[in-house]
Amino acid sequence: MAANLRALAARCTFAVVDKGRSLSDELPQQIAKIDIKDKGLLQELCYGVLRHLPELEHDVRDFIKKPFTGKQRVGHFLLLVGVYQIKYTRIPDHAAFNETVSACKPLKCEHLKGVINGVLRNFQRQQAQLKESNTITDITTLPPAIAYNHPSWFIKKLQLAYPNNWQDILLANLERPPMWLRVNRLHHSLEEYLQLLTDAEIEYSLIDDKSSAIRLTEAIDVNKLPGFALGWVSIQDGAAQQAARLLDCHPGDNVLDCCAAPGGKTCHILEYSPKIKAMTAIDIEASRLERVQENLQRLNLQAKVIAGDASTPEKWWDGELFDRILLDAPCSGTGVIRRHPDIKWLRKNQDIAVLTELQKDILKNVWSLLKPGGTLIYATCSILPEENSEQVQRFVSENSDAELISFSENLTDIGWQILPNDNSMDGFYYAKLIKKPQ
Repeated sequence: MAANLRALAARCTFAVVDKGRSLSDELPQQIAKIDIKDKGLLQELCYGVLRHLPELEHDVRDFIKKPFTGKQRVGHFLLLVGVYQIKYTRIPDHAAFNETVSACKPLKCEHLKGVINGVLRNFQRQQAQLKESNTITDITTLPPAIAYNHPSWFIKKLQLAYPNNWQDILLANLERPPMWLRVNRLHHSLEEYLQLLTDAEIEYSLIDDKSSAIRLTEAIDVNKLPGFALGWVSIQDGAAQQAARLLDCHPGDNVLDCCAAPGGKTCHILEYSPKIKAMTAIDIEASRLERVQENLQRLNLQAKVIAGDASTPEKWWDGELFDRILLDAPCSGTGVIRRHPDIKWLRKNQDIAVLTELQKDILKNVWSLLKPGGTLIYATCSILPEENSEQVQRFVSENSDAELISFSENLTDIGWQILPNDNSMDGFYYAKLIKKPQ
């Protein structure tokens, strides 16, 4: 019997929110149980519930006499899956009702069938009445966590850091991320690959004038991209594609990509600067380095890949200083929430202080591996100043041999802070540091 997609979505979202599991770990396990043609719908249900979690909780609150707890808890997430379908998908209401109620059996909560059916039908009637009366909810009357579907602690941080546009950032995080392509210039120029896309009738809507990244009009299966299996093109967000350009490697450079997994930036540097002397890619998680190796193999590129802790380089470093270092530091991931909505519910306020200390430790230790006159690019996929501009400012003030170089992209701040949806890109931060000769 085919697996019930709503049951799998309920299990997946329950595992993320209540058990603290990563969506990128949990979702593939559920996808493995279904026909590949159903993959898109299962992803839509899981991502949708996690994007709109507080709002959906608010929607069902008045229809439930008492919360689902204990072994019934997964039924609560099934209810959220059902409400999400009615509110945000084109699935006919009768199909949403039937499939959601049917999911009670594989979830072993058949005694909840009546309750779930009743709540969904009451919610559907309420939505129909609102539509008929042309009533639009004024989100300013709702608590910010519900109105903007983010945890309160994070909203408060954004209000302090971005008092004029914090709402725009939160709304951008709820959008579906676009698909960006990185052309392998070892095979084709940008113009040549654009022609291949045109010939394949694949539409693109934007080309970043700094990195030559291409944004597709609609996301497609990677296997439909011309030459994907041959290494002609890769999938990488436009913000992440700035790293190779900013690092600006020269022929003969010895280069380190620190915290490199899954290897997108490692490969881009090798494509962008093919005449460097050597590339070393390290990451603390050996399992994640498998992805680095896979990417290198597909693109026919060479790098020395090491499982190592960036905060203890003496355990893996061979003693030769580096001309260029990319430090893609461990961070909160708050710039990529639209791609990973589970970050909102997995990350906690107290995590930020722990992460900033780790970043500080890694930056200090990796700096010792850089040649005098060498360049280090500090990067995160965070939008929080304490992980970014404040981290870099403190480092420069404490290290007399560190010089911060301004980017033309942003002359008024410390480094370059890309916010979610700036030029359709993910949230990202870059700072360029030169090591002064002593």
